[in-house]
Amino acid sequence: MGMTITEKILAAHAGLEKVAAGDLLNAKLDLVLANDITGPLAIKEFAKIGVNSVFDREKVVLIPDHFAPAKDIPSAQQCLDIKTFARQQQLTHYYEVGRTGIEHCFLPEQGLVVPGDVVIGADSHTCTYGGLGAFSTGVGSTDLAVGMAQGELWFRVPETMKVVFQGVPQNPWVTGKDYILAVIGKIGVDGARYKALEFTGEAISNLSMDGRLTMANMAIEAGAKNGIIAADAKTLEYVLSRAKRPWKTYQSDEDAVYSEVVEIDVTKLQPQVAFPHLPSNVRDVAAAAAANLPIDQVVIGSCTNGRWEDLQAAAQILKNKKIHAGVRVIVIPGTPEIYLRAVREGLVEIFVEAGAVVSTPTCGPCLGGHMGILAKGERAVSTTNRNFVGRMGHPESEVYLANPAVAAASAVLGRIASPEEVL
Repeated sequence: MGMTITEKILAAHAGLEKVAAGDLLNAKLDLVLANDITGPLAIKEFAKIGVNSVFDREKVVLIPDHFAPAKDIPSAQQCLDIKTFARQQQLTHYYEVGRTGIEHCFLPEQGLVVPGDVVIGADSHTCTYGGLGAFSTGVGSTDLAVGMAQGELWFRVPETMKVVFQGVPQNPWVTGKDYILAVIGKIGVDGARYKALEFTGEAISNLSMDGRLTMANMAIEAGAKNGIIAADAKTLEYVLSRAKRPWKTYQSDEDAVYSEVVEIDVTKLQPQVAFPHLPSNVRDVAAAAAANLPIDQVVIGSCTNGRWEDLQAAAQILKNKKIHAGVRVIVIPGTPEIYLRAVREGLVEIFVEAGAVVSTPTCGPCLGGHMGILAKGERAVSTTNRNFVGRMGHPESEVYLANPAVAAASAVLGRIASPEEVL
């Protein structure tokens, strides 16, 4: 029997000709990633291993993005801890605030991840890089410490669930965010537990790289070990001008073994809204709007939807509009490059004139860290990835997940709304 993309990548990095789901192996790592929350923990564990230096100073990346710019003294110490370690280890890839962005937006943009890589990160949304055709997954800080020290880590080869997206959306506001919410709504938050989610089909071929990265980003919200999309001409066009090193692409064999195949026709798919308190609690935007729920906050950004196309969509809705008087809107570009482009092309002006605040790149509100904490009873429409109890603030607040156009339309009307209601 043949192998899936995920199996091929793991086999190649383990020096094996063939692997199958369930096999245990040690795989060489191309990149090891941590941030200002998980990095300090990994550094403490690294010190216990008894080695003096990381396995490769070019392959360990430290990014201050969660509580950065530092929101208080403890978070300032966390940022200092990873900066100090980066200096001691002479790491090439440590980036200070102002030169870095939200890690999972920043690394693909900078060409630090390429197709065919094996990447681990002490952050659950490390699965984002599957949008480039890489095997990437989140790990705990202890496993990350081992990865920093040895340059390899053990894995159990996951089963693969194939998700085939057919058709072309008739609704122009349907995005990769809606594709992945539709998947999660169909299979549940544990429907792909410790499996590889392989996305394929006509709709994926037509999807932009921004949309693909968004989809892979939220594979973890279905419980997946990783999400992955085979690299194609669109991927290589994106990678060619960015890649810092060579790459290799992989395709699943025709006779590859899948645990199951899920088919989704996107032709009539509408923008999706995930109601509290699970990403799987999805409704079409029309049904969500019919609930007539007033909102207090809108967040447009995060490692899920802080990319250029996301800001473009929001700006298209907000241009020459005013945000509802009772709503605060926080726009967070994913990287300085995206931020600067938004300034140059007039998007920041659109946001500010509409009544929004535009932040430096940070994870901030997504994890209830800073820059947009919800009070008791408040509701937010957010382009982030999770809406668990207390995720963005008070345990009695509510988060509704949506794409950037829906979020922007909701900001204008002061309730969950579809883009068609505003334009």
